Amino acid sequence: MKNLLIGTAALAMMAGAAFAESHSVVRLGTEGAYPPYNFINDAGEVDGFERELGDELCTRAELTCEWVTNEWDSIIPNLVSGNYDAIIAGMSITAERDEVIDFTQNYTQPDPSAYLALDGAEVDLEGGVIAAQASTIQASYIAEMGATLVEFATPDETVAAVRNGEADAVLADKAYLQPIADENADLVLLEQDVLIGGGVGMGLRESDGELREKFDAAIQSMKDDGSLNALIEKWELGATF
Repeated sequence: MKNLLIGTAALAMMAGAAFAESHSVVRLGTEGAYPPYNFINDAGEVDGFERELGDELCTRAELTCEWVTNEWDSIIPNLVSGNYDAIIAGMSITAERDEVIDFTQNYTQPDPSAYLALDGAEVDLEGGVIAAQASTIQASYIAEMGATLVEFATPDETVAAVRNGEADAVLADKAYLQPIADENADLVLLEQDVLIGGGVGMGLRESDGELREKFDAAIQSMKDDGSLNALIEKWELGATF
């Protein structure tokens, strides 16, 4: 699902050492702006599929966790620099990201991406103007296929770009776009789905192997007992394990 990165090995090593030595609380970093994966509810708290999942993983791993929100475009650099200890933010596992951080096993299957456009509009997906959130796998896909890419900092802005004529369509996770299409008569999902990314996993510093193993084991236990599939079905995220 999303794609960004930069960081240094020195920062990662320092942050990992600090975690190992002194942290009794594991800080989970998320965006809080990408429903149904994560969003801020009316009480001002992190909510969504990943809030439920993260809380359960921490319980199973016997970890005390707290939630931290961070803008998407700096979410990997701020993990590397130690502002939190793990990313759980709808982040697709990609080879490019794996060069900078570590990942747990995936906790969702690869989610189809979809195009959202104005109802009745004729959209040229190969030669038109397509919006995507910056530093996502969708943005990379659009750039590679040759369409004109316009990037925005937040997913809400990509949808607004379609409405105000800045873009012919937006490409994003279908699980994010489907409710928007269902709730807005002027917007429609196009028939063309795109399968990109390797599923969503938790991102951790490469130096935090022990923490990654704890979360890996917790994810596997939820797969084994069916509780992960139940959460995926509850939040309508598509294919189960």
